Amino acid sequence: MERTLILVKPDAMQRGLAGEIIKRFEQRGLKIIGMKLLQISRELAERHYAVHRERPFFGALVDYITSAPVLAIALEGSDAVSAARMTIGATKPAEAAPGSIRGDYGLEIGRNLVHGSDSGENGEIEVANFFAASELRSGWSRDVDGWVFE
Repeated sequence: MERTLILVKPDAMQRGLAGEIIKRFEQRGLKIIGMKLLQISRELAERHYAVHRERPFFGALVDYITSAPVLAIALEGSDAVSAARMTIGATKPAEAAPGSIRGDYGLEIGRNLVHGSDSGENGEIEVANFFAASELRSGWSRDVDGWVFE
């Protein structure tokens, strides 16, 4: 099982697309193990996007992700990172496949609706940056007494 972090960015939240985005990951077969609405602090945003620190768009990226609430979602599943990235679509919405989130709803690279982890290793790191272990559940399972939430 692999974990990935999804951030439903301010543009998607403002456009009322959170439910549709969640639906697509669930329909894909990925399990939500954590979810919360939050205002990302500048410190967390800078840590999250540290790989882009030397790029010219770093400041604008941090400013944008901290500008309004986002929905952070921890997903789990077999090949969760690649499944989520296929569901999200290419970074540039104009290049994203129809049927993907960005292909169907995205307009520009700076407002591309969703962040998704780019590797299993980064998925674990990013999930840990946004969720305490106590906030994560592996989901529903069946035991002798019926269905239980772990």
